[in-house]
Amino acid sequence: MATAEKDLSQYDSETIPSGADFRIGIVVSEWNDSITNSLCEGAKSTLIRHEVQQENIIIHRTPGSFELPIAAQWMLEDEKIDGVIAIGSVIQGETKHFDFVCQATAQGIKDVGIKYNKPAIFCVLTDNNMQQAIDRSGGKHGNKGIEAAVACLKMIDLKNKLK
Repeated sequence: MATAEKDLSQYDSETIPSGADFRIGIVVSEWNDSITNSLCEGAKSTLIRHEVQQENIIIHRTPGSFELPIAAQWMLEDEKIDGVIAIGSVIQGETKHFDFVCQATAQGIKDVGIKYNKPAIFCVLTDNNMQQAIDRSGGKHGNKGIEAAVACLKMIDLKNKLK
């Protein structure tokens, strides 16, 4: 398991660029909202810690993870958004629905980032059970939302450097 004995919230803050000039969108699934709200709070607080102004963090909700790619696309269509973080939680059930939702969501978020040439960060937990989701959204493995915010800041900075 990739997260065994690993805290997703640990990172070297000295390597994170200032987000003072960045405008970042966050789309958050309402499904499994106790998990996604925690992930969103981790992402938001990390962005603020790295100087993104609160008014430059735009948050919108979607019914579920499957709807995250289109919501991310709508946000990236706004040329004032530098990057978007897509936050969701899909927990394995008894049917193949899990596989279809996870695949479509991951592919969709990747496609949106490529289409708009802006970072579209995948912060969708795809866990076997609720405990794994809890562990990765503020539990023993930290908060994946923090990791997603760090990735977004680094990718926006990289794009700016390569211009």
